[in-house]
Amino acid sequence: MEDPYKALGVARDASQDDIRLAYRNLAKQHHPDLNPGNKAAEDTFKTVSHANELLSDPEKRARFDRGEIDADGQERARQPSYRDYADGAAGHRYAGAHPGAGGWSADDLSDLFGTMFEDERRPGGGRPRRGRDEHYTLTTAFLDATMGATRRLTLPDGQSLDVKIPPGTLDGQTLRLRGKGQPGAKDSPPGDALPGDALIEIRVTPHAYFRRTGQDIDLELPLTLAEAVLGGHVEVPTPAGPVRMRIPPHSDTGTKLRLRGRGVPAHGGLAAGDLHATVRVVLGPPDAALEAFLRDWKPEHATNPRQAMEAKS
Repeated sequence: MEDPYKALGVARDASQDDIRLAYRNLAKQHHPDLNPGNKAAEDTFKTVSHANELLSDPEKRARFDRGEIDADGQERARQPSYRDYADGAAGHRYAGAHPGAGGWSADDLSDLFGTMFEDERRPGGGRPRRGRDEHYTLTTAFLDATMGATRRLTLPDGQSLDVKIPPGTLDGQTLRLRGKGQPGAKDSPPGDALPGDALIEIRVTPHAYFRRTGQDIDLELPLTLAEAVLGGHVEVPTPAGPVRMRIPPHSDTGTKLRLRGRGVPAHGGLAAGDLHATVRVVLGPPDAALEAFLRDWKPEHATNPRQAMEAKS
C-alpha cells in the first residue's frame, strides 16, 4: 500500500484539518459515482480512503509514524536489540557477559539468537495478520441520516450488509462495521487470522425543504396572507413528523420562528437541536374580494417599504 502521506499529497507534519481537506478534495475527484467504469479512479478512491482512515485516527497515525504499523495498518514485527538482553528484565542473565569473561556458551548463543529470530520464523512475526479493510459508499435519504435508520448495502459480490446509520450522521461521514472486511491471512497462527473492517462512506441526498446547520434544522415556512396577518396555529413539518406551531399576528416575510428540540435528535453527547422556520408570505390564487378590498382600503399609518428604503439611502 502506498505511503498514506504521499497518497493524500500532504506533509508528514500536516494538521488534521489539512488531511481532512486533502481527502475530501481527492475523494470528490475520484469517487466511483462520478467516474463510472473508470477502474483507475476507483483504485485511487480506495487508496485515498484507506490513507485517510489511517491518518485521521491520531493513535494509528502515531503508531505509523513510529514504525509500529505499516501503511496497511498491519503490525510490524519488532526486532529485539542487544540492549534488550543486556539491560532488560528478560535479559538479566546476559548482563556484563562477554567472550573470555565467563564467555558465551553454545547454549547462550542458541537461546539468544533463537529468541531474537523466533518471530521471523512464524508467519506475520507471530502477531495477528489482520485482513484488509473494504471501502464502500452508501447513499441515504436526508431524514434517514438525521433520525437514524438501518439500510441494506449490496456488495459487488452479491452479498449484503445491514448498515445501522446513527442519528445525526453527516454527509461524507464514514461508518465502520468491524469484522466485515477481508478475512485474515490463511497462514496466520490459529486464532490470529482477524478479519478487516468495512468502512462505509455515507452520502446524504438533499431534502426538498429541510437544511441542516450543525444540530439545527432550517426550514422556509410558506404562510397565506391571512395566516401572516391574523396569526394562529399552523402545522409545520419537522424531521420527526408534523407539529402545530403558533404564528404571531403580523408575521412578515423573513420573520424567524423556532421550535425547540425539533432539530437533529440528541446523540453522542450532543443535545437535540432546534428547528428554525423562516416565514415566506404567499398570496395564493386570485381573490376578487381581496382585490376589491385593497383597492378601496386606505390605511391611516401605512408605510410604503420602497419609500422607507429610499429614506435610509
